[in-house]
Order: sequence, then structure tokens, then C-alpha cells
Amino acid sequence: MSLRYALLGLLSDGPASGYDLLRTFKHSLANVWPATQSQIYTELTKLADTGFIAVSDEGPRGRKEYTITDAGLDDLRTWLTSTRPKQVTRNDTLLRVFFLGILPPEQARAYLAGIAERAEHAHAELGELEQNIDWTDSNLSQYGHLALEYGARATAMNRDWARWALEQLPPEQN
Repeated sequence: MSLRYALLGLLSDGPASGYDLLRTFKHSLANVWPATQSQIYTELTKLADTGFIAVSDEGPRGRKEYTITDAGLDDLRTWLTSTRPKQVTRNDTLLRVFFLGILPPEQARAYLAGIAERAEHAHAELGELEQNIDWTDSNLSQYGHLALEYGARATAMNRDWARWALEQLPPEQN
């Protein structure tokens, strides 16, 4: 359901083609809500069928540009103000950490080191993304920057936690 609102939110910033939306997903939203090309185009068809978006322009090779309608904007605003996000309570990574004592210590260490390494890599990617985006005064840019900062802080926390967890394990035995 959130893909619908991600697309409506992007279209609230201005008209865009499916290709434009896919590119925006790839360069920004993929960090918080990934979507494939087929998922995006399927959802665009559904949104057009419900009247939440309209085709505002057609170009060569069947290229369509979409615009959010008043009904779509109302639905987006209702979603933003009247629904609560689902809390994610399952965490496969931490479930595995809970049972690391079953493994030999070197495998437990390798698992935690992998968490730290992946988090460091993700943190660096977000930092690079922040540097490469031309931040503007548009709503999408300003609030997108807030979301990116959340990701940067979360990856830094995961990295720092994994490093701390490694220090909590008994020293390696030779």
C-alpha cells in the first residue's frame, strides 16, 4: 500500500513519467522503500484507474506523463494524517544475534564484524548521496533530506552498536 503513497507523494511535487519516477526511486526512495519497474508501472495503472492520477501528456513510444489529481492529493493527505505507520517488530539480524552463542566464537565475531562493515558501507553511501544531490527549497527536497538524515543516523548507530557488541565478546583465544 505504501508504494501507492510514495508515487502520489512524488507526483505531488510535479508531473512525471514512469521512467522519471523509477529514476527518483532508484536515487532516493530506494533507501526507504525500494520498488521495481514492474511494481511502479503496475501501481501507476491502478492509480490512474482509481482517478488518483491522470495522464497529462503522451509522448513518443507510449511515454506517459502523470499528474496527481485532487482526489489523489486528498487520499495522500488522509494517509499522512489519519493512518499510523506499522511498527516493524521483526528483525532477522537481531534474531540471529540472539543465538550467536551457538556458533564458535570466531563465527560470532565474523557475523558482528559483517554487520559493522555493511552499516559502514551503507552510511558512506548515504553520505555520498547527500553530497551529490542538488538540494533545493522544494518540499520533496527538504523532507527528503530529513529522511536521508534518519538513514545516516540509523546506519551510524548500527555500525557503532556492532563495534560495541564485538567488544562485549570474550577475547579471542589463541
